[in-house]
Amino acid sequence: MIIPVILAGGSGTRLWPLSRQLYPKQFLPLVGERTLFQETALRLSSDELLASPIIVCNEDHRFIVAEQMRESGLTASKIILEPTGRNTAPAVYIAARVARTLDPEALLLVLPADHHIKNIATLLDTVRASASIAQDGNLVTFGIKPEYAETGYGYIEQGTKLDCAEPAFRISRFVEKPDKATAEQYLASGDHLWNSGMFLFRADDYMAELEEHNPRMAEACREAVDKGRADLDFYRLDRESFEACPSDSIDYAVMEHVRNGAVVPLDAGWSDVGSWGALWDIKDKDDGGNVTIGDVVTHDVHGSYLHSTGRLLAVVGLKDHVVVETSDAVMVSPKDRVQDVKKIVDTLKGGDRLEAFSHKKVYRPWGAYETINIEKRFQVKRITVKPGAILSLQKHYHRAEHWIVVKGTAVVTRGDEEIVLKEDESTYIPLGYVHRLENPGKIDLELIEIQTGSYLGEDDIVRLDDMYGRQGDIPTK
Repeated sequence: MIIPVILAGGSGTRLWPLSRQLYPKQFLPLVGERTLFQETALRLSSDELLASPIIVCNEDHRFIVAEQMRESGLTASKIILEPTGRNTAPAVYIAARVARTLDPEALLLVLPADHHIKNIATLLDTVRASASIAQDGNLVTFGIKPEYAETGYGYIEQGTKLDCAEPAFRISRFVEKPDKATAEQYLASGDHLWNSGMFLFRADDYMAELEEHNPRMAEACREAVDKGRADLDFYRLDRESFEACPSDSIDYAVMEHVRNGAVVPLDAGWSDVGSWGALWDIKDKDDGGNVTIGDVVTHDVHGSYLHSTGRLLAVVGLKDHVVVETSDAVMVSPKDRVQDVKKIVDTLKGGDRLEAFSHKKVYRPWGAYETINIEKRFQVKRITVKPGAILSLQKHYHRAEHWIVVKGTAVVTRGDEEIVLKEDESTYIPLGYVHRLENPGKIDLELIEIQTGSYLGEDDIVRLDDMYGRQGDIPTK
């Protein structure tokens, strides 16, 4: 059995302001109509040799993962929740431990959730052809045939060819992101491949290697699984055990130390969608070499990526630039400097700016809310509740709320009473009142919420009952 492992824990800081900590790039439809995460899951579902995937993600993103899998009509073997990020090596060890409960001899196909692959058939053919190499005890990684001298990727140097029918090679060494001159040398040599971060190996082989080269990490991972618990459709790792786990990548923790590492060349139209420049490479362009998304008007603009999520974006006289507009931020950068967007995010996080962490529109398992306006003693939100969804039974100590239904029908618990509100009807939730909101209909419920009070933070909440099991979470609606 080949069990895919989808690593969905990345932060995607280089694609700010679209990608935010609470809604990172893998959950965004950046290339097509589906999100990168959905594209990854769906490409695996087309091959009968691949089992349902094991998904490893941050617990903050669990409902996004579940909802996007539901939208795609797919089911996961397991959704494993990390309480904090510890890079790829621990995530894969934990997935391997879980996979062996499904099949003791399972092969793992490890894929990041935020990559784009144009030629899916080529990828799957290469995976099938590489299965015997992995079954023989080799830890296989897939190296991308470079198309140009890229400085934003790590490289793998090919060694001697393996004694097999497939084009597979021993890994000579891993190379960090090079400067331009070195990247051009790698390209000319023909024996260097881009490091894709995709792997294929037996679960037990990977576990044995990590246990040998990093026993402390392996022990922490074992404890995190063994002391973890099921929670609805998820499996929560034990927080204390996992937080004690060292953080490291598969490359550093395992692949650089093993003697049985192998690299298989892959030419499938791969991109890690790691920057706005990478998106410009992927997307179709107009006669001026521009990628334009949303409401964009240009004059004398060439070779640029221009993305508007709402407002009119008017651009004059730019060349080789990136401009991205969201409801709360605008980012402008030369295309050859977009890797530095991460430094902007670091600055925002250092100043505890909300723009680094979330959008104005925040997604929840029951729907979403969007901040329209916020002042010192009031804020206005637009709330959307999915059909059949129910918010938690809750109360607030510092704020009252006014609800006005603008679409659909709401069932409102308000203290000891239950009332039905239709379009253009409203209610008032006094400070301290126990309340709940439910959508009993077949269309989205939309309402305007006006909060008033001395403190309007999302942590002013006492959750009394919640169908999503969030009583222990950071309080949010």
